[in-house]
Amino acid sequence: MRIAVVGTGYVGLVTGACFAEVGNHVTCLDIDQVKIAQLQQGKLPFFEPGLEEKVLQNRQAGRLKFTTDPKEAMKEVDCLFLAVPTPPKEDGSADLSYLEKAVHTLRPLIPENALVVLKSTAPVGTTRSLAKLLSPLAVVCNPEFLKQGNAVADFCRPDRILIGADCLIAANRLKDLYAPFSMNHNRILTMDPESAEMAKYASNAMLATRISFMNDLSRLCESTGADVTKVRLAMGADQRIGYHFLYAGAGYGGSCFPKDVNALRAMALAYGFDMPLLKAVEEINQRQKQLLGEKIRAHFAPHGGVDGKTIGILGLAFKPDTDDMRSASSLPLIHTLVEEGATLRLYDPVAMTRAKTLLHQEPSLIWCANEEEVAQDADALVLVTEWKQFRFLDFPKLLQAMKGTAFFDGRNQYPIEEMVKFGFTYIGIGRGTSPLHLENMENSSGTATRIHR
Repeated sequence: MRIAVVGTGYVGLVTGACFAEVGNHVTCLDIDQVKIAQLQQGKLPFFEPGLEEKVLQNRQAGRLKFTTDPKEAMKEVDCLFLAVPTPPKEDGSADLSYLEKAVHTLRPLIPENALVVLKSTAPVGTTRSLAKLLSPLAVVCNPEFLKQGNAVADFCRPDRILIGADCLIAANRLKDLYAPFSMNHNRILTMDPESAEMAKYASNAMLATRISFMNDLSRLCESTGADVTKVRLAMGADQRIGYHFLYAGAGYGGSCFPKDVNALRAMALAYGFDMPLLKAVEEINQRQKQLLGEKIRAHFAPHGGVDGKTIGILGLAFKPDTDDMRSASSLPLIHTLVEEGATLRLYDPVAMTRAKTLLHQEPSLIWCANEEEVAQDADALVLVTEWKQFRFLDFPKLLQAMKGTAFFDGRNQYPIEEMVKFGFTYIGIGRGTSPLHLENMENSSGTATRIHR
């Protein structure tokens, strides 16, 4: 099948590369000439595990092309995927101007038998609006459920494939295209366009809600002496709840969760009612992003404050396995610490280049090449992004390089007992410790335990 994908962001590029991988001929169209030129040279505009290999292999095989020419992209196309950005407006609602511009540009060029697929996340009713505008072309909704850092695997081995369509013929055409990704068992769910559009927003809002609930709970755990990591184990053992997205931490980031939570609430407001739960979800998340800064400030308050201290930051991207810095928890932390006079030593395995463009070259920011450099003469270390390579650090070596002993675990990645035995003053998120547990730890280590809630 001949496929055109409009937009070469995370969704569009992954979609194009994966469809080409199973034998389709795909042309990716974008108005960004610099991005297309990079892709034509085999250079990706962002980091996503496994994607570069697929792009290069399928380019070399002649199944994947990149262009800024709409006529070239639409030539003899069987299926057109719209994967353009729908960023938030000031009121949180989705900005459909990029989508509208793309449709108006392409409308006279789309072959009469082509199937148009809305891949962009868009408010309920968008598919029907496009269908009226593009009549008599068939238009269906096919929301994406790709996690950054795992997008290729999510596309090739999806939990579900949603098709929102009124026309059975159009739905079956898209089913045939997705058949290679749904061979082990049928993962394809067909429904009306409105339900498919709503399902995308609802899914992300539910996941964000779980995260914010655990983050709010973590504050109560600290106040009561409970350990949120243990509470999570007890909660997740209930099959009605499960373990996914029950981690307390430094707040969620990226583009999807913040954007879709606010867009769903804006959609409700447009229909005349509020969704206060979603307002609380976002407010909790914004508050949680200030928590690490508050903990660092409280820790150093008896020692002259943050001013003049050197603090090492491990991880900058909003999550592991991506270089995406959008709404990353590291950004408010860095701004707070810099404003209070700290010198920061920064390291991320992938996101350094993007971070430098956002943070500029301030003299108080020192860009490091590895974890050991981050720890050099640091009064404290802070884990912000839980990259796999940070799981088993050489803690004695890091502690030896440091001036201080404070370790702020923004993702609760490390066992308290082990960090204490290494000699760190460990500060986690919601990991209050009971008096009995403290006594047992002191007896097992032979030294006074240094744990800060």
